[in-house]
Amino acid sequence: MGDYPKALSYYEKALEIKQQSLPPNHPNLASSYNNIGMVHYNMGDYPKALSYYEKALEIQQQSLPPNHPDLASSYNNIGMVHHNMDDYPKALLSHEKALAIRQQSLPPHHPNLAHSHNNIGLVHDNLGDYPKALSYHEKALEIKQQSFPPNHPDLAASYSNIGLVYY
Repeated sequence: MGDYPKALSYYEKALEIKQQSLPPNHPNLASSYNNIGMVHYNMGDYPKALSYYEKALEIQQQSLPPNHPDLASSYNNIGMVHHNMDDYPKALLSHEKALAIRQQSLPPHHPNLAHSHNNIGLVHDNLGDYPKALSYHEKALEIKQQSFPPNHPDLAASYSNIGLVYY
């Protein structure tokens, strides 16, 4: 519905309850921090989003195995915030961590691997390293071609990203 203030209010209430009933490093707390970060991200408040995403990651690092997909999602979220704040070196580092975890924990043609390759490609494009950007976008497309039907919108996004690099 796009009512971010209302979503934020409910997510904050959920967090309050979880903080009272769960240990401080419980993964469900990380989930609440992630949800609040997502709302701030969608409202364009990137510093606040980053703060909540980092809290989620900190809890996940304490409570989950190092190759858990939720860690990859947190690194991905942090990378997206850094990208939107034009901090490309930090974005690249976060996206590379997400990719490394996903390569260990997901099957080789999982769509989340494609998303990681895509995000790394976008950062390299912003850094002006077009050969690297192209390589990552082509890998993302290859994975998507094996994961999705030929008319899936994610394939169109990959073709557009490759076109952007050539442009």
